[in-house]
Amino acid sequence: MPDFHKLSIQHITRETSQAVSITFDVPSALKETYTFIPGQYITIKTEIKGTEVRRAYSICSSSKSGELKVAVKEIKDGTFSVIANNELKVGDILEVHPPEGQFLLNTGTSAGNTYTAFAAGSGITPIMSMIKSVLEEETNGRFVLVYGNKTPEDTIFHKELLELQTAYPNRLFIEFIYSRSQQEQAHFGRIEKSTVNYVLKNKFKDTTFNAFYLCGPEEMINTVTHILQENGVDKNQIHFELFTSSSEETEIDADLEGKTSVTLIVDDEEFNFIMDQKKTLLDAALIEDIDAPYSCQGGVCSSCICRISEGEAIMEKNSILTDGEIAEGLVLACQAHPTSGSIKVDFDDV
Repeated sequence: MPDFHKLSIQHITRETSQAVSITFDVPSALKETYTFIPGQYITIKTEIKGTEVRRAYSICSSSKSGELKVAVKEIKDGTFSVIANNELKVGDILEVHPPEGQFLLNTGTSAGNTYTAFAAGSGITPIMSMIKSVLEEETNGRFVLVYGNKTPEDTIFHKELLELQTAYPNRLFIEFIYSRSQQEQAHFGRIEKSTVNYVLKNKFKDTTFNAFYLCGPEEMINTVTHILQENGVDKNQIHFELFTSSSEETEIDADLEGKTSVTLIVDDEEFNFIMDQKKTLLDAALIEDIDAPYSCQGGVCSSCICRISEGEAIMEKNSILTDGEIAEGLVLACQAHPTSGSIKVDFDDV
């Protein structure tokens, strides 16, 4: 797994009263390392009050722009997000992991694809990268964005999106939705069944969509996915990434009172230790001071995906891996508890 690199902050832009975008200065020698596909994220590592903190943030610049930029929304009682919005300054150094993630839009097709995205709040960040990349790289590509926020003032990239819409009037179409503000040429409320049906059956009823990208809270993603499938959209056309996950955890139907002998492989090194089954595989690895990959630790990103090649494990929750991937032995280490007497965990074979 590639290492973190120390990158300096090149620009900080205030996007809303509670969000900033951060552009990193990537040295020429690392340009290839930080090449990304629209939709991917980086993990930022820093130390706050003596404790290591890692946070994943989606890249919001276009893939051909040469920029590595993310947006950070301040979270009440947050850690890094508060510092990013109030203390970081140009020239500060942060450790940044190279881009990763499975929420991807591969651009470059000349087929004239039409993409649709449903985003809420800070869920716009990976979608912004997708929109700009499609407009820049696909001559005939079109994009429909359905974007929900409280008010225009709370809308990250509001001004930039309007400018893009003006620059590409026949290729970018935006439906703004506000839950706390009545605005002309915008919808009032939230992204729900009527919103999806309006797009599919009314405003764009004669449009063939090639792919749908959903990013935001879990409830929104579940609602939109359900309605899309009700309208005959193939599930393989629907791609999503959670920005917040349900706080509810799945009740594990297993006795986790025992211990497990673990063989863990990461970066071509093998580690052996005994762990308590009540702990997750990631927690146990970190206790053993093993540099296993991780970021959010909440089952939202995909940084800690690993493969169980021997033994068994069960996850508290999963909103990322498909049934097929789970059948192949993939798990989220931050959510997985071993249930067998021994287990072999491979972070390299994913």
